[in-house]
Amino acid sequence: MSNQYETVFIMTPVLSEEQMMDTVTKFKKILTDNGSEIVHENNWGLRKLAYPIQKKNTGFYYLIEFKAPGELINKLETEYKRDERLMRFLTVKLDRHAVAYNEKKRKNAALKKEEEKAS
Repeated sequence: MSNQYETVFIMTPVLSEEQMMDTVTKFKKILTDNGSEIVHENNWGLRKLAYPIQKKNTGFYYLIEFKAPGELINKLETEYKRDERLMRFLTVKLDRHAVAYNEKKRKNAALKKEEEKAS
């Protein structure tokens, strides 16, 4: 039985664009190799942190929404902890209301994009 999850991780700002994408690819591969389906992903880019982490004030944020069996989360988070490129991470299980909200939000964003193209 698969559940839907959302994971956000913050990568250290000293990474190059290529190193950042390598990190993202690594974690997406862990997900897909273990039978999960990536529903949505979003690169939030470089953002200011609410408080310094490891003496850094900014970090690269990346969000992945995916469907996976629950036992995969421990494996994923163990890999997060082992990777020195990550400063923080958070994975949450989405209930059906959160899933519906995310889908609606994506649909509205897509409609808005289409309207901007048309005008």
